[in-house]
Amino acid sequence: MSFELFVATRYLKSKRKGLFTWVTTLIGVAGVTIGIAALVATLSVMNGFQTDIQKKVIGAQAHLTIYGDMESAMLPIIEAAVRREPEVVATAPFALGQAIILYRGRSTGVVLKGLDPDQEFNVNELGKALKKGSWEPLRRSGENIPGIVLGTELAGHLGAWLGDQVILLSPQGAATALGVLPTLKKFKVVGLLNTGYYEYDSSTAYANLAQAASFFGIKNRATGIGVRLKDMYQADDTAKRIKKDLGFRYEVLSFSQMNKPLFGALRLEKFMMSFLLALIILVATFTIASNLILMTAEKLRDIGLLKSMGATPKQVRRIFLWEGLLIGGAGVGFGILLGLLICFFIAHYSPVHLPADIYYISDVPVHVEVSDLLMVAGSGLLLTLLSTFYPAWRAAKVDPVEAIHYG
Repeated sequence: MSFELFVATRYLKSKRKGLFTWVTTLIGVAGVTIGIAALVATLSVMNGFQTDIQKKVIGAQAHLTIYGDMESAMLPIIEAAVRREPEVVATAPFALGQAIILYRGRSTGVVLKGLDPDQEFNVNELGKALKKGSWEPLRRSGENIPGIVLGTELAGHLGAWLGDQVILLSPQGAATALGVLPTLKKFKVVGLLNTGYYEYDSSTAYANLAQAASFFGIKNRATGIGVRLKDMYQADDTAKRIKKDLGFRYEVLSFSQMNKPLFGALRLEKFMMSFLLALIILVATFTIASNLILMTAEKLRDIGLLKSMGATPKQVRRIFLWEGLLIGGAGVGFGILLGLLICFFIAHYSPVHLPADIYYISDVPVHVEVSDLLMVAGSGLLLTLLSTFYPAWRAAKVDPVEAIHYG
């Protein structure tokens, strides 16, 4: 143990003059503890929400989506080129377009996705999201009334159920002698799914790939390809490499790029909450600074004696820096422990229940990340260190003769 740390520890253990200095020390430790605990708990809850939303997005989307010229003759060539990328696990073509869905006088806009279930379920988790019905009719393309799977929110808005027939209207239309008329096609509801993400469940329907392509009147078999990767967090880098291989005629987007506003809002919210809660820690460090200033006045004679015995101003400064770090470090340690206990309590006892029909989760999710704990601990210690500079500098400037004489 260094001389400076030894003296700082003795100062903390020694009896203090008056109750006020002890109270300010406890307030400083308690303030840092509360601030750190609040920051740990808040970041963990926000990580939980972000992870939960990300899982739901990935459950309905592929890691990468490729758009471009997908003619029947070109599709196998494109898929083969994509599969040469080491990160790629599976691919699935799809046909995507907008339509209007009608049922018993009710209508709404819908995104119709044509897919092959055998391939589609290799790139996302849609197969696990089905709540009622079956995907089997979507494997057949020759039926007179093709099957369609609706999101639960969309079906609820229309009042449609399994076995009901809905009408889809394509805005592209078809050219006739009477002009351009919209394309109408009947579909039979064969399934209801719930991905847990309102944006999809309220506006997306799924049909057979060939039936959807025929409905949209596209000559190409598909309008895009979904891609699953070994590591979803390599999506942005892999997208750049695939785009470079395929050329400018194709657009390759990662799941984060396709949901940029959502993930951007979550990151901004997490940053702002961290910044605001860090102010609590900053206020607590001011209490530590005032406590050290009081200690400087209280230990004035001791400082003079130390200097007269050969202690340098640098050593005196380090003593009070250690003093502040020990107080702040205790607050940081207790704060992280308290924050983890709060997270454990929220995760296991669920004190807050959310309406599942609005948030799709009944309990508050919690996800603790080690990087966040290290960041919180580091920022707490840094703010504590900054608050101790002035008291330490003031103690180092004490004249030993005046300190012994007037201390």
